[in-house]
Amino acid sequence: MCGIAGIVAQNARNYASEIKKMTDALVHRGPDSSDHEFYEKVALGHRRLSIIDLSENGKQPMFSNNKNECIVLNGEIYGYLDIKKKHPEYPYHGSSDTEVILAMYQRKQEHLIHDLPGMFAFAIWDDEKQQLFCARDRFGEKPFFYAIGDNGEFIFASEIKAILASGLIHPKVNSEALSHYLQYGYVNTYQSIYSNIFTLPPAHQLIWKNGRHEVSRYYSLPSKDRHISLSDAKEEFLYLLKNAVKKQLIADVEVGSFLSGGLDSSSIVALVNEFLPKQTTISFGYDHKDSELKYAKEIAEKYQTNHIEVHEKKQDIAASLLKVSPFLDEPFENISYIPHYEICRNAKKSLTVVLSGDVGDELFGGYHFYKVENQLRNHFSYKNMIAQFGLKLYQKFRETSFVTQKNLQYSSILDFHQNSVRTAFNKKEKSLLGILVDYQQPYSFTPDPNSLNDIMRVDMENYVPGDMMMKSDRMAMANSLEVRTPFLDIDFAEFCIQLPEQLKLENDNDKIILRETMGAYWTETIRNRHKQGFGMSVKTWFEEDTMMSLSNDLLKDPNQKVFNYIDFNNTQKFLNKDNKHWNLLQLALWAHNNQSVL
Repeated sequence: MCGIAGIVAQNARNYASEIKKMTDALVHRGPDSSDHEFYEKVALGHRRLSIIDLSENGKQPMFSNNKNECIVLNGEIYGYLDIKKKHPEYPYHGSSDTEVILAMYQRKQEHLIHDLPGMFAFAIWDDEKQQLFCARDRFGEKPFFYAIGDNGEFIFASEIKAILASGLIHPKVNSEALSHYLQYGYVNTYQSIYSNIFTLPPAHQLIWKNGRHEVSRYYSLPSKDRHISLSDAKEEFLYLLKNAVKKQLIADVEVGSFLSGGLDSSSIVALVNEFLPKQTTISFGYDHKDSELKYAKEIAEKYQTNHIEVHEKKQDIAASLLKVSPFLDEPFENISYIPHYEICRNAKKSLTVVLSGDVGDELFGGYHFYKVENQLRNHFSYKNMIAQFGLKLYQKFRETSFVTQKNLQYSSILDFHQNSVRTAFNKKEKSLLGILVDYQQPYSFTPDPNSLNDIMRVDMENYVPGDMMMKSDRMAMANSLEVRTPFLDIDFAEFCIQLPEQLKLENDNDKIILRETMGAYWTETIRNRHKQGFGMSVKTWFEEDTMMSLSNDLLKDPNQKVFNYIDFNNTQKFLNKDNKHWNLLQLALWAHNNQSVL
């Protein structure tokens, strides 16, 4: 895991100072070494976190055998040893997965991307073609940002802060991204918070040549569901997941696992046990009666892991926000980023690589609101104009159920999902704040508004990369820790995406395929569990004096930078110690952290 950076410009060696500033800004992503290489038209920079081939042969930027190509890579290519066997003609100098991409490029050029598994963001300079080829992994696990400098330079990096550190661009706030943040709590995966700094979306590639760049999609989610029996699905599920875990255990350092005590992480730990004689697990929990630590301990004892418990006592949340939020670069609402930072910080004390159980809910139907949407769709009033007309009259006299109310309010379960689930500010409320634009990202498929599977596909293309993977990457990298996600193995993820809905959830059951396949690997207590978070609440945090002091400093002072973008007076109406208040506080904190460039 690393940080990458580059500048494409005439007389690239003249940018030695700028490329160093960029890599210095990424020191947390790669504390082990820093290197730079130059061609006439490109400067490439890299910060290294050594995981595979710890020798000098694994360092980057990495030249090909004939030095025509040079690559900077952030990520891991799972199964790279098997890929290497398919390219025996290349004269390898080391044993890193990075060099395998160079071998693939020499044979397949840009077409290599279709055969490249793993999590990655990379750039390859081809000196003969005078071309830069960049790509980002299919599910957005690794970030890639780029911009056009004030003098026409093409600039790219793993994080926005590195592009800003170059001093080659003056950022402008993106009102569409701001609108998306206020509604959903994160910046859309197709945009950055700045209108002149861009993100390469997941499953996309970029080619720069002759002063111009072109972005295109190279991968789309499978859009059709499979017909498969439960017994056949269980067999394939287990085979593919075991294979995913096995591939992601390859490293020249110890690989541990996060263990929350939930179904997903317990499954990963159980399968790691089949490949490692002794594994390290790490759990995080706040000290309160609903802590998940007791569940994690059950699984740790079952598989006799080297188990580390992180007990987080009541802390100064305001101080944590001020310390951790600068790593995000953009406004970000998800309240779990602070505990995620803490578990990564503690994991780094003994580990460099950790497996995570992320994305199980999106793949197996684990969120409560998926079941709610199933109930909405199965209600007699769903898309029934006559029934809805009668219910509108009826509710004038008597209160109706939640399902009835939402069916009257939204045109479909997709409409409900996009405008009610995980949202903070609606269109009317955003307009009060002075945000009049809107933004909806494109998808690689056309969602069926009545399909639960398509709602999960929507989440795979917006929430997973924009929120979940963003949090995972930034908080792990803030601690120089690599986090791997076996559920996002391309073969396994595609299989789960295409499973029929009835193998994922019913009105009274969730994660059916996971429960049916992995139940024997868990304890009885775990088998009876349903989703639980870290057990904290925004309301509780706002009870702290230091939090309210921070909030007052940032949101009750009209001279704060955030009020260059939202209306001060109407903001005061939303400071009610709830999720909207938290959303605004994170926005104000981002503006405060970046006031020198805004």
